[in-house]
Amino acid sequence: MASTYRTRFAPSPTGRMHLGHARTALVTWLRARQQGGAIVMRIEDIDHPRVVSGAADAICRDHEWLGLDWDEGPIYQSTRDDAYEAALTELRRAGLVYPCTCSRKEIAEIASAPHDGEGPRYPGTCRDGVTRPERAAALRFRFDEPSPGFEDVVFGPQPAGGAGGEFVLRRADGAWAYQLAVVVDDAEAGITEVIRGADLLSSTPRQIGLYRALGKPVPRFAHVGLVVDPEGQRLSKRFGAKPIEAFRAAGLAPEELIGRLGYSLGLTSSPVPARPADLLSAFDLAEIPRASFVFDATP
Repeated sequence: MASTYRTRFAPSPTGRMHLGHARTALVTWLRARQQGGAIVMRIEDIDHPRVVSGAADAICRDHEWLGLDWDEGPIYQSTRDDAYEAALTELRRAGLVYPCTCSRKEIAEIASAPHDGEGPRYPGTCRDGVTRPERAAALRFRFDEPSPGFEDVVFGPQPAGGAGGEFVLRRADGAWAYQLAVVVDDAEAGITEVIRGADLLSSTPRQIGLYRALGKPVPRFAHVGLVVDPEGQRLSKRFGAKPIEAFRAAGLAPEELIGRLGYSLGLTSSPVPARPADLLSAFDLAEIPRASFVFDATP
């Protein structure tokens, strides 16, 4: 296992790196270094309208400042259209892709099934033919239910049927959807374990379906509890979470942040300054807390 272990950092350059991303990146680094494996840096920049100029370079610098190095990359999703197109062609040949002209508003109005982290469950309106041929069509994956279950390294058994609805592979505007891009990238990079935030648990059954449809090995998955502010709001770029660079500008040493993050993961008894390597001996991925961690983001 040690010689073949591969994981990745996969930041989206839609803003600056914040403490939630740093905590997950620390877990990823600790796991890879403990296993003697490799980390691939991948910049997930396919959502072009949301990409912030300079953010990718800033995120890489923040990783380096924290001592979270990587072994390969960075690889930019925006350069990988050919790989996504090839995967889409393969799925089409297998009869697993169909056009859809439903709008998000229409889906929300007619979907009767419960919503999950991916929004309302698509009811299959266009499965047998588009309903609005005058519109540009998105492309959906034929995703038979129940969705697959899986064993999460942190959150344990996830039963079948945890996600549903036939999801988009390519949007009507031509942009690649996250689910397809991440599966193609992880498969090509030989990723053996995906470590990411718990907000993406609901994406995993969909991605397992894609791995299987493409005939690719399914990696292990480990979802890390989120970091929330004192009001319980998940830290996010969209809602102005304080970036790592603000802590640096305020004079905080990287060891102070790493120490606080290590404490939040139960690796130390108090938030004393530490380097990532100092936390290796106490780290056990299966034992890190599942609950969200409340972090006061005031430098």
